[in-house]
Amino acid sequence: MTTPLTGKIALVAGATRGAGRQIAVQLGAAGATVYATGRSTRARRSEMDRPETIEETAELVTAAGGTGIAVAVDHLDPEQVRGLVARIDAEQGRLDVLVNDIWGADPLITWEKPVWEQPLDAGFRTLRLAVDTHIITSHFALPLLIRNPGGLVVEIGDGTKEYNDTEYRLSVFYDLAKVSVNRLAFSQAHELAPHGATAVALTPGWLRSEAMLEHFGVTEANWRDGAAKDPHFVMSETPALVGRAVAALAADPDRARWNGKSVDSGGLAQVYGFTDLDGTRPHWARYYEEVVRPGKPANDTGYR
Repeated sequence: MTTPLTGKIALVAGATRGAGRQIAVQLGAAGATVYATGRSTRARRSEMDRPETIEETAELVTAAGGTGIAVAVDHLDPEQVRGLVARIDAEQGRLDVLVNDIWGADPLITWEKPVWEQPLDAGFRTLRLAVDTHIITSHFALPLLIRNPGGLVVEIGDGTKEYNDTEYRLSVFYDLAKVSVNRLAFSQAHELAPHGATAVALTPGWLRSEAMLEHFGVTEANWRDGAAKDPHFVMSETPALVGRAVAALAADPDRARWNGKSVDSGGLAQVYGFTDLDGTRPHWARYYEEVVRPGKPANDTGYR
């Protein structure tokens, strides 16, 4: 296995589970040293109240061939983030990749209710977790990242800009959170370009996260059985696909071509040639436009 990211330092903010965990792991598989942050540790769970921990993520990074370092951080607390970046600077003297993958708002969301029926406290907490955390992290981390040219910032969201600009996303607060992450990448791209750095908005397809597998009552071993609940689940992907997308971007010397763009894991798989764990290249974004949106029956032929 090639390790194009040997010697590179990455911070994956929100690496406890799902996309964040596999982004950290795949960066490690490419040789990077990865700081994996989040609120869920073996000693204490976050409000998501799930069993996955940042310590497990760091161990998986190291097992994949990189160096995983778990740091408990609440990214809504500026002083904790300041301390995290100071630690990375003291220990490594550089930061090459920043991935803003913080979310953690699922327990707060009131689905498919108009704004006048939404609880304001939970709605604003959703926005703080989804947007403020990313801004706080970039505020402190970017001065270290731009110290050397070639740095990469990846804003992980849910849906490309094109999708989020045309689809209503279940509620005002949820919708605004999803749109905002794409715009953050666009804005940061303008500010980073003079420093030789790149910012990209990246979305996975239908992600088979730990929580999603549980929702469908399946495991990774029998995930296709989930199609009985929703036939389009046949187009889902493991979190490793978006992880490999980030690793491919980080290893690309011409990554600046993506500056300010909104891209998806399946689309980048076509460009860079990486696959999901089963050797396929599921392209959920194209499938959605050509099959789901027109209301055609589920059929993944030609889309994997």
